[in-house]
Amino acid sequence: MKTIFSGIQPSGTLTLGNYIGAMRQFVELQHDYNCYFCIVDQHAITVPQDRLELRKNIRSLAALYLAVGIDPEKSTLFIQSEVPAHAQAGWILQCLSYIGELERMTQFKDKSKGKEAVSAGLLTYPPLMAADILLYSTDLVPVGEDQKQHLELTRDLAERFNKKYNDIFTIPQVRIPKVGARIMSLQDPTKKMSKSDPNQKAFISLLDEPKQIEKKIKSAVTDSEGVVRYDKENKPGISNLLSIYSILGNISIEELEAMYQGKGYGEFKSDLAEVIVNALAPIQEKYYKLIDSEELDDILDKGAEKANKVASKMLKKMENAIGLGRKNRR
Repeated sequence: MKTIFSGIQPSGTLTLGNYIGAMRQFVELQHDYNCYFCIVDQHAITVPQDRLELRKNIRSLAALYLAVGIDPEKSTLFIQSEVPAHAQAGWILQCLSYIGELERMTQFKDKSKGKEAVSAGLLTYPPLMAADILLYSTDLVPVGEDQKQHLELTRDLAERFNKKYNDIFTIPQVRIPKVGARIMSLQDPTKKMSKSDPNQKAFISLLDEPKQIEKKIKSAVTDSEGVVRYDKENKPGISNLLSIYSILGNISIEELEAMYQGKGYGEFKSDLAEVIVNALAPIQEKYYKLIDSEELDDILDKGAEKANKVASKMLKKMENAIGLGRKNRR
């Protein structure tokens, strides 16, 4: 059985875009793959975080993973900082990385632009991301387009290590979902929906209440034509809303166009809001049952235990290949 690894940062509640673009696929993939789902809290601290807020976000993200349908009997769910091998392997791969290739990372350029003081972690976190993936002999990494460059670096580092020291790493493949891979901002449909968007109207959080969802959909940017028709180039706003409706309502875009022929955006948006509310209701119900439960802690404890066993073995192989420590030490 092939292995999949995926990591999400605990920085704010997940959006509808995260759910459609990634988490719905995870639920399907766990039946056919050996899946590791990691809450990458060490990545989150590359930018300043409030201590209590970070702890809350870590727990919340874990509960959301389970609420959307991740089965702890089929998948391994764990917190990155509870598996020390990630940071240790990250350092080894950092020493194998070149400053030039790290400076070329688009996300580093974007996040450091116009700032006087930039965290060194912001520059060096791609090797940590590579470690996250390579520790589990990962075959496939499901990512959005924005992470593709980091995956290419992961592959480069794995090949560099294998060639220079010992052939121990599996070279991971990128898996980009074909449908709904990029759900766009409700306020600027040329940009991806993001939980870090300062405009709260731009995204729908998985924990938004029905009234909030209704308001956000009603205020979503469309166009002056008033025709419900998919045209990504000329009508990005309504096309984005059609994609959301199609995926969550399990109905083709062609059928939706026919359904709303001669009808305005008002009726379409009202129906879409209802579809989203109905899709999120069971997720929210399960989330609130889990968030303060011992069951959540038990699942994370078991996940950390399993991940530690697998990651520690690979770390030992890495250290032996490079010559760190004493070879026969237990």
